[in-house]
Amino acid sequence: MGRIVVYGAGGRAGRQAVAEARRRGHEVVAAVRDPATHADLAGDGIRPVAGDVTDPGAVAAGAAGCTAAIAAAAVYGEGTDPDAFFRGSAKALVAGLARAGVARLVLVGLSSLLPDATGRRLLDAPGFPAEFRPFCEAHAAGLETLRAAPPELDWLYVSPAGDFDHGAGRTDRGYRVSPHGDPAARISYPDFAVALLDEAESPRHRRTHLAVTQAA
Repeated sequence: MGRIVVYGAGGRAGRQAVAEARRRGHEVVAAVRDPATHADLAGDGIRPVAGDVTDPGAVAAGAAGCTAAIAAAAVYGEGTDPDAFFRGSAKALVAGLARAGVARLVLVGLSSLLPDATGRRLLDAPGFPAEFRPFCEAHAAGLETLRAAPPELDWLYVSPAGDFDHGAGRTDRGYRVSPHGDPAARISYPDFAVALLDEAESPRHRRTHLAVTQAA
């Protein structure tokens, strides 16, 4: 097995990615801003490190010796600047992973950037809450940075087709790839992590936005 770095390892998606990677036998570098506040992450085969995903040097340091990277870091709410964060983190990931020699990046994204069955972004549908739009557009700016990245970066932007089923656990059904966004679709965090690790280990989709939802 290889070594995988997970940026934003202290969040809900990041923690499940760490757990799934360990379940498969990978060593994990769990990058968080302050390891002292995430002492529970430490364990057999898991090495918590301090890592600011908006700093190319910190990205490169965390990714040293890794075979793939998963980025699940995010900011939201009062006192944060999502536009600066998602633009900055995308640029830092592109530069830092290149410096570390890591080609595969799987990044946790946002469903509102997906097209619906008509081809219209969920973000642009009538009635989409205006208060969420700046956060979504900040995510979109980060995605555009990835799209402009050099071809050497084998990136994938993965999101639920709709939203997370926040209280659900791992299921035997797993996930399926969705052809478009669907606000009603749901997937558990553990099953979403299965999709992240599948793509980190054996890429099937490249340089695109992939939507996943719970398998029937």
